Amino acid sequence: MPLLNKIKLIPRPPLAELEYKAKWLSLLLLAVGLHIFEAALPSLGPWFKPGLANIITLLALVILGPASAAMLAIWRVIIGSFLIGTLFTPTFIISLAGGTAAAVVMLTVWRFIPGITLIGISLAGALAHMTVQLVTVESLFIHQHALYYLLPPLLLLSVITGWFNGGLAMYIVSRVKESE
Repeated sequence: MPLLNKIKLIPRPPLAELEYKAKWLSLLLLAVGLHIFEAALPSLGPWFKPGLANIITLLALVILGPASAAMLAIWRVIIGSFLIGTLFTPTFIISLAGGTAAAVVMLTVWRFIPGITLIGISLAGALAHMTVQLVTVESLFIHQHALYYLLPPLLLLSVITGWFNGGLAMYIVSRVKESE
């Protein structure tokens, strides 16, 4: 018994805190899974993927709030890159720059443009993601201003996928709210 008297029991965390952590971790796992899935897809253009993992960032924004969405966007890239073997490679740097920019823009738009839909937030994030990726590639790796000629068609693809992802996120959020 003397040993038990010396051990301090750690109190259980509140149920709401556990529920929040479980939701965040579930969304992170979904985002990492989509990150890995996208890495296996053929590219629609240089440095272009459909951005399916950003759907999960939008869901985190609505369900858990902006701080959780930002952390999810960053950790998704780090863990996903680790699992596919691109951590600390140029691909990782480009992905992290684009993902971080998209998250910052999406959070800013969500915060400062009242009434904007998830489609609008997703469009802003997709455009920021592609622009920052191209600037990162040109600034750090290729150093050719001619790369910016690729920006208009890549931004057009970003608008299409951003609209699709935002619409899908709106649908998922409406279904989640119905089930609550």
